[in-house]
Amino acid sequence: MKNCNIGLIGLAVMGENLVLNMESRGFSVAVYNRTVSKVDDFVKSRGAGKKISGCHDLKELAAALSKPRKVMIMVKAGQAVDDTIAQLLEVFEQGDIIIDGGNSNYQDTIRRTAYVESKGLLYIGAGVSGGEEGALTGPSIMPGGSPAAWPLVKPVLQAIAAKVDTGSGPGAPCCDWVGENGAGHFVKMVHNGIEYGDMQLICETYDIMKNLLGLSYEEMGDVFDEWNRGELGSYLIEITRDILRYKDADGRPLVEKILDTAGQKGTGKWTGIAALEFGVPLTLIGEAVFARCLSAAKDERLRASKVFSGPGLQAPGDKKAFINDLRKALYAAKVVSYAQGYLLMREAAKEYTWNLNYGGIALMWRGGCIIRSVFLGKIKEAFDKKPDLENLLLDPFFSGVIAESQGSWRRAAAAALSGGIPAPALLSALSYFDGYRSERLPANLLQAQRDYFGAHTYERTDKNRGEFFHTNWTGHGGNTSASTYTV
Repeated sequence: MKNCNIGLIGLAVMGENLVLNMESRGFSVAVYNRTVSKVDDFVKSRGAGKKISGCHDLKELAAALSKPRKVMIMVKAGQAVDDTIAQLLEVFEQGDIIIDGGNSNYQDTIRRTAYVESKGLLYIGAGVSGGEEGALTGPSIMPGGSPAAWPLVKPVLQAIAAKVDTGSGPGAPCCDWVGENGAGHFVKMVHNGIEYGDMQLICETYDIMKNLLGLSYEEMGDVFDEWNRGELGSYLIEITRDILRYKDADGRPLVEKILDTAGQKGTGKWTGIAALEFGVPLTLIGEAVFARCLSAAKDERLRASKVFSGPGLQAPGDKKAFINDLRKALYAAKVVSYAQGYLLMREAAKEYTWNLNYGGIALMWRGGCIIRSVFLGKIKEAFDKKPDLENLLLDPFFSGVIAESQGSWRRAAAAALSGGIPAPALLSALSYFDGYRSERLPANLLQAQRDYFGAHTYERTDKNRGEFFHTNWTGHGGNTSASTYTV
């Protein structure tokens, strides 16, 4: 088949489903996989009778595509992407477009965009979220890279993306231009970090229900079912309900038999590293990543469990009222998670001069992706009203949520602490909020300590900002201060 609309390299689960999605939207697709037998197997099975052309090498793939050529790479992040780009540059021409749809590090995408553009081609780093089902029926897609490439790939990417009702006209695609070079993959990275936080918060809530309240799996499934019909309605709450209700062959809950060691692919870690680099207090997502690391130390935890004992578990007297507290605490902590994620995007946008549309990002996350929820509509409204919103917590709707939830949040946190139930994400969110609302933090003492041992200087409350002082605290340290000062 000649003059295919788009090509795709990498026929794993996501790649196969994206090809079928593209074909179902009227596009002809040329496909290639390094293990060539997978190409033939796919074309003869799931791709049979469809506008899908199997290619056995990249030269054949290039010949099958209409110009300017467009190809999407769905291979493992890292060296495999660089290798594929190098091979494509040998068979593609100036003006052709390479799209990386994998979970690449945004810094790699910045580098690759510059390199591919230097060769006369165009490059897009597109974050794709939604898993196997989303890839087939409509994912959330976050494209960034070469601006000149966007008009050429927009018809395909927006056609295959999830659609959401915005109340005006046909459904809006969960895909729009994010920004230059690595912006798309950065936004996808933050999405995944928030996903880590959402999942950890839900797991902590489940743990409290199970071990403090003593709820059965049926009862917990009913709670999540009820929550899914309210302000917490989301894909993750929905699947948690289904998981808790799922029975193994012997009639027992399957989740109870799953080993409590969590895996990760690295995007949550990257989000935490970026937060440290930009100086953003991404505390909740950081704790979510560390919780997975702690879970992985299963053998050591088993040994520790035989050495240490915690407090006796005392269930709250009114279970129904406490479940309501848990709901509000989960909602408030979720607000903090998104607020921190948006702060990170704002700082990155300053560093890389990206003109990020924060309301548009919330819209892209409304459908198709793992963190899709009714909640995201409120975030879009917040940034539509105030595009330069300093912090999501300062939006009237969300500040109202926090105010209304604060008592429940503290009761849930106190119950977890007194009951010895680990809740690092829930507690770190509350600590962040308490720090954020504090007019004065104990960092004055910290600055005094830094000046005492390292002459790092400090600012004074009775002097202008930007004036720095050093004290000879011991009387024999001298008056020379450090030449640099870093907040």
